[in-house]
Amino acid sequence: MSEGPSELVRIVEALLFASAEPLSTADLHEYTPDGADVGAALMQLKRDYEGRGVNLAEIDGKWAFRTSADLAEALAIEKEVSRKLSRAALETLAIVAYHQPVTRAEVENIRGVATHRGTLDALIEAVG
Repeated sequence: MSEGPSELVRIVEALLFASAEPLSTADLHEYTPDGADVGAALMQLKRDYEGRGVNLAEIDGKWAFRTSADLAEALAIEKEVSRKLSRAALETLAIVAYHQPVTRAEVENIRGVATHRGTLDALIEAVG
């Protein structure tokens, strides 16, 4: 029958999972019993998580669980962000749709005001 992880390993594991920031061994010693071998517990966790979805990593002398690098592509999430168009952009779009093909000067003449470069950029980006 295999023996489960020691109480110290479980405490260190819980501390690392619960922390928003990586923890140093000194940080971990604050929450573990006096004389606890935190280094050995960290090495045990590092071995236990090898080849799994998360790995124990040392970053600038501090320890944290990180997603395995080989899973980056599988975890990438692409979200389409919709932005509302400004009133100027909607007016410009309506003019372009109605008078196509149309030049910038013609759009400005119809609107009666100069068309800001950002307005055209926003419309081109929305189409692209």
